[in-house]
Amino acid sequence: MSTSQAENTQSDGKSFEQLRHECLMKGVLFEDPDFPAKDSSLFFSEKVPVQIEWKRPTEICKNPKFILDGADRTDICQGQLGDCWLLAAVASLTMKKEALARVVPPDQEFDQRYAGIFHFQFWNHNKWLDVVVDDRLPTVRNQLIMLHSASSNEFWSALLEKAYAKLNGSYEALKGGSTMEAMEDFTGGVGEMYETKAAPGDLFNIMKKALDRGSMMGCSIDISSSAESEAKTSTGLVKGHAYSITGVNARGQKVKLVRIRNPWGQVEWNGAWSDNSREWNYVDSAEKTRILQNSADDGEFWMEFEDFKRNYDKVEICNMSPDSLTEDTKHQWAVNVFEGNWIRGSTAGGCRNYIDTFWTNPQFKLLLNDADGDNTCSVVIALMQKNRRKLRKEGLDLETIGFAVYEAPEGEDHVGKDFFRYNASKARSRTYINMREVAERFTLPPGHYLLVPTTFQPHHEADFLIRVFSETKAEPPMPSPPEEETKEEKGLRRLFEQLAGSCLQHPSFVQISSVFIRASLSSFFLDTVNQVDNTGKIEFQEFKVFWEKMKKWIMLFLSFDTDRSGKMSSYELRGALKAAGMQLNNQLLQLVGLRFADENYEIDFDDYLTCIVRLENMFSMYKRLC
Repeated sequence: MSTSQAENTQSDGKSFEQLRHECLMKGVLFEDPDFPAKDSSLFFSEKVPVQIEWKRPTEICKNPKFILDGADRTDICQGQLGDCWLLAAVASLTMKKEALARVVPPDQEFDQRYAGIFHFQFWNHNKWLDVVVDDRLPTVRNQLIMLHSASSNEFWSALLEKAYAKLNGSYEALKGGSTMEAMEDFTGGVGEMYETKAAPGDLFNIMKKALDRGSMMGCSIDISSSAESEAKTSTGLVKGHAYSITGVNARGQKVKLVRIRNPWGQVEWNGAWSDNSREWNYVDSAEKTRILQNSADDGEFWMEFEDFKRNYDKVEICNMSPDSLTEDTKHQWAVNVFEGNWIRGSTAGGCRNYIDTFWTNPQFKLLLNDADGDNTCSVVIALMQKNRRKLRKEGLDLETIGFAVYEAPEGEDHVGKDFFRYNASKARSRTYINMREVAERFTLPPGHYLLVPTTFQPHHEADFLIRVFSETKAEPPMPSPPEEETKEEKGLRRLFEQLAGSCLQHPSFVQISSVFIRASLSSFFLDTVNQVDNTGKIEFQEFKVFWEKMKKWIMLFLSFDTDRSGKMSSYELRGALKAAGMQLNNQLLQLVGLRFADENYEIDFDDYLTCIVRLENMFSMYKRLC
C-alpha cells in the first residue's frame, strides 16, 4: 500500500548501494556482520542436527542466476524449515508483479556488479525496511536445505527467505505462523479472515473480487492436536499446512473452481477436478489447456468450491486497500496509526473479564465522521503485536490479544473502572486469539469513540501498533475555541487575573509558583520560566496550556497511586512516563529511578512532578534544537 522510501537497517547505517560499492572497490565479497554464517543465525533453541556448510551460489553451481525467466510460483519449494506459511505468501507475491518488484528489487544479479550482497524490502510496523544479506546459504552435500527454486541455479527465493529470517532474528524464528502475517509484510495491506464453515453465502464472489483487486490469498486446514500437524489425508491434502490460493474459475452457474498451491511443490488433491480426474474429460480441449496450463506434479491443483469449503477451514485475504470485498463501492480511506505497550503493573489490564484492571489498559480516542451522508461510518481496526518472533529466543511468544470500542464520554481523557462497569462496548474483536494481528471491519454511527486494546490476561507485557482505516481521518477531537470557555476555564481565568493584579499586568512565574507551592507545583513554573520569553511573563493562553499539562500529570500520578498513599512504585514509572508521552530507554530509566526513588522503591508526588517536568523540558529543548 505504501510507496515510501525504505529505511536502512544495517547496524553501521550504510545502504545496500554503499556496501556493494565498497566491496566492488576492495575486490571482496560481502560478509554480513549482523547475520553471520553461523549456527546462531539458524537456531536459538537447539543444536544444528547435521553438518551445515554455508555456500555462495557461485560455489553451488556454475551459472547462478538471481531470477531465471521471471519469478513465478514454481520457484517456491519448501526446505527443512517449517515455514510453509511464509512460502504460501511468497507464491502469492509472485502473482503481484508491482508488489514483487518492491519486495525483491530488480537491481541485483550475478554479473559485473556482483559483490556477494543482495537486499529485500519488507513492511514492518507501518514502515518499509531495506534488509541487506550476504549470499552465503546453508547447504548439506552441496544442496540448499531451506527454501529453494525448482531450478537449481535460481536463488532469489532462497535469499528472500534469508533476509526475512534476518528481520526476525533467525531461521528458527520462522517456524509456524499465519500466511496473513507474511502477506502483510510484503504489502503493508489489510488482513481479513473467513471461516469456511461459517462463511457468508457469497464467499466465492468475495474470493474472485479479491483476486481481481490484486489481493493475496491463502487457506489452511485446522488441527485438533500437534500430532496432526502436516498429516496427509487420504485425499492428498495436508492438515495444519498453509496453501496459496492462486486462482478461481466459474464454469457457468453450476461449477465453481478454486486453484490452490502446496508450497512443498508436490503432494496434491486427488479428488474431483484434480489434475488427472475424469471431470476434465468433459471440458473442451482448448479450454482445458487454458485452465490447466500444465498438469505436472508441481503442488498446484484445482478443486470444486464445495469440496474446498468442506476440506479447508480458513481463508486468509490480504487486501491492498481497506475497501470491502462484499460491495462494489470504492472509498477514499484515511489511516491513523497508534503505538503503545502493555506494561505489568500499569497498563497491562487484561480483557473485560478483569474489570478491576481493565480500565488501566491504553485508551485511544477516535472521531468518526459521516463520509457519505448515510449516517454510518465504515472503519477497519487492526491491532498488531510487535516483534514477537524476534523475542522467541527470550522464551516469549505471541500474546492472546483483542480490543473493544466504546462510545466515549465527553471531557475525559482516560475513563475509569466505573465507566466500563456500567457501559457495554459498541464493537469488539470477534475473539481473543494468539495471532500477530487481529483485524475487524465495523459500521458505526458518527461520533466519538474509545478504543481499548488488551491482552486476554492482565500483567502480560507486549508492544503493539494499531491501524485505524476510516473514510475520514479518525483523530482526537479539537479543543473548544477560547470564546466558548468551560466553567473550569472561567475559574482559571479568574485565578490568572488575581495573579495579574488590578492593573492586569501579566503575572510572572514566581508569582504563580507561590500560589501553587502547597500543591507541589512550584518546580513546574520555575523550570519552565525561560521557555516563553526573556521577561518571565506569560499570557493567559500559555497559562492554560501549562494548566492542562498539570492536570494530565496529576491524573497520571493518581492512576498509579492506587492506595492513595501519595507515592507510586518506581517499577511503574516507565508506564507513567509512557502514558505522558515520554519514552525512555532502559539506561535513562534506571538513572531516573536511582535519582528519584526512595529506599522502598517508591516515588512521592513532589519527586514525580520534578522528574516529569525536567523530562518535559529536556524533550522540548531537544525538539527546538532539531
